[in-house]
Amino acid sequence: MNKKLVIRMTIMLVVVIVVVGALVGWNTAKAIFGKKMMASMGVPPQTVTTMKAAYEEWQPTLTAVGTLRAVRGVEVALEGAGVVSEVAFKPGAEVKAGEVLLKMRADDLTAQLQSLEASAQLAEANFKRSTEQLAAKAISQAQHEADEANMKSARSAVAQQTALLAKKTLRAPFDGRLGITKVAPGQYLNPGDSVVTLQQLDPIYIDFTIPQRQLSQLGVGKPVTVLLDVFPGKPFKGTITTINPKVDTATRNVQVEATLRNPGRVLTPGMFGNVSVEVGAKQRYLTLPQTALSYNPYGETIYIVKPPEAGKAAAGGDAAKQGDAAKQGDAAKAGGAPGQATPQGTAQQTFVTTGPTRGDQVAIIKGLEEGTEVVTSGAAKLKNGTPVIVNNKILPANDPNPKPQEQ
Repeated sequence: MNKKLVIRMTIMLVVVIVVVGALVGWNTAKAIFGKKMMASMGVPPQTVTTMKAAYEEWQPTLTAVGTLRAVRGVEVALEGAGVVSEVAFKPGAEVKAGEVLLKMRADDLTAQLQSLEASAQLAEANFKRSTEQLAAKAISQAQHEADEANMKSARSAVAQQTALLAKKTLRAPFDGRLGITKVAPGQYLNPGDSVVTLQQLDPIYIDFTIPQRQLSQLGVGKPVTVLLDVFPGKPFKGTITTINPKVDTATRNVQVEATLRNPGRVLTPGMFGNVSVEVGAKQRYLTLPQTALSYNPYGETIYIVKPPEAGKAAAGGDAAKQGDAAKQGDAAKAGGAPGQATPQGTAQQTFVTTGPTRGDQVAIIKGLEEGTEVVTSGAAKLKNGTPVIVNNKILPANDPNPKPQEQ
């Protein structure tokens, strides 16, 4: 019995080994066959947009966000207290310096002024008679001097009362545009209560700050351009008029003031705008859309398109086949389906050194040559050696001065 059991176990072991070997052999053959099929199929081509790297002129600029401020702007108020008798302006109107804006009740002051003027006239008449009498030696020199002092005192009282009466009338201190007022006739105002805002709008200031490291690039008279979102696509020109001689110790920034022409008075204090200051001479940079760049921990990269090797292009057959391939490539550029087009080259990743940016563009300082075909969109699906089909029907944004789209 033991001998028969050993034979059975041996047979079962042989069968198991044969089955396991067959399975391993089948899986190995399948893996090898699959690899050969994948290798024969190759990497599928990807559709991208491209452009030739070319030099463009760049004007170095400093940018900042500034706030508009009136050259002269005040909250017009009265010095004295009283009841409003007349509001002589319309909100939002343009006024000239000295124009009457508001009057307050001043009947008592007017009556006092008339009384003082009468006293002054009497004092002047007494002084005139005193002068004649002194010439005739009818009065003493002391009497004449007393009459002269009384006359001067009366005149002074008239001037003082006139000044008090003038404070009951509010006048525009300079030319400008009035704002909104809530003052009405019959209202009582205390000294210093604001009546209306008055702003001189042409010209107008814009205040902005720059880091101290950029201070050497600025100077009085430098041209500035201001863009505001409320007026898209409409630049406002001006010049730097003042640079603060003190650096803010908290931020290490310097305040700068520029003056803008505002003939239409469309700019108003409190608006904010993007300020660009031209500094230095124009420079030439290889320029690409910012969409062409890929970022990783090792630096910025781009993908360039390497054309097919000459040997491979010629090994495909006769000239007719090459002509067909060219036609398929043209179809891809015109928007043909990727499966029906021949790849125009392969992708190669390249590290580059970037420079300044402007709008949708970035300058390439190192790592790229003029005329190189660069992938501008679709780089996320590429790796080294991926065949690419160029379709430039829809291109990425490449505007140095993009404008906000109207809603």
